[in-house]
Amino acid sequence: MGKRVWRTLISFLVLAPSLTIAHGLQAEVVFSEYSPLSSAAEISRRLMSPLNALRVSRALQRSGTTLRDQAIDLSHERFALYVPGREPPEGYSLLVFVPPWPQAEVPSKWISTLDRHGTIYVSAANSGNEADVLDRRDPLAVLAAYNIMRRYHVDSRRVYVGGFSGGSRVALRVALGYPDVFTGVLLDAGSDPIGSAEIPLPPGDLFRRFQEGTRLVYVTGSRDEARQQMDTASQKSLEGWCVLDLATVDMPWATHELAAASALDSSLRALEERKGVVQGKLSTCRARVERELTAQLDRVEQLGASGKGAAAGSLLQELDAHYGGLAAPRSIQLADQLGVH
Repeated sequence: MGKRVWRTLISFLVLAPSLTIAHGLQAEVVFSEYSPLSSAAEISRRLMSPLNALRVSRALQRSGTTLRDQAIDLSHERFALYVPGREPPEGYSLLVFVPPWPQAEVPSKWISTLDRHGTIYVSAANSGNEADVLDRRDPLAVLAAYNIMRRYHVDSRRVYVGGFSGGSRVALRVALGYPDVFTGVLLDAGSDPIGSAEIPLPPGDLFRRFQEGTRLVYVTGSRDEARQQMDTASQKSLEGWCVLDLATVDMPWATHELAAASALDSSLRALEERKGVVQGKLSTCRARVERELTAQLDRVEQLGASGKGAAAGSLLQELDAHYGGLAAPRSIQLADQLGVH
């Protein structure tokens, strides 16, 4: 990452000035500040697999098209916001919420819980399940966090992204790509395995930070059987990828519905009660993943050297989807050697 991005990130997390003291429920909020972290280049680098990002870049070059620096025009966007009246001594915590519905709203049943935890809540309009993920839902979440942290005193150790149903699945994607912004993720009735074409792993430095510093809390109704199964698959996948700081909050008798106030209360407490990472266990797990990845990349190289370019290219595509940024830069080098585009 360039020095300019790091300087902006430091300003984002540490030096944000208080630009407003407005509290309570706020609708139709307009933000105006952009971050390099929400740029099209950063979204691509963090949330796309390396080969897919390379394809997009080369296609743009061939067409002579220049990608807009920021996909979002904030002057046209609206956010719903709730700010508790009492600021905790260490600063507010923050929950950026990705909804499955198009409207920006603050669940009224959550307000007393947000007050109790000193948690600011923000959610974007037109960021529901019908909206494009890379061009809207992902950058809107990052920009919401950035603008709130510019306006209010927020504790950077307690910045969370969450969502409900389809929005929860997007929240997991955002948390995976932005562990330097979000320290926890609230998965309310929606989750996925990671390491796939839909949710590729980010570059290695970011993924190591995700493994070490992100806490994931699952909260799903006990009668929501389909999402319970999704949670099980997601947790198994995360543990296989050496992501070990996971917690589950029970919602007895609930079906596919937004978390009750009591469940939100338990979820926010779970996000705050980090268990930490056992370094020996993490190191052993990482070494296993590295061995498996190296063996697969070696296999691609062997296939290419023996004249089996089609088989090598096919395996490389699979590795790109599965290992994402962990396979780079070697995956990019092999793609160039094999002529994979």
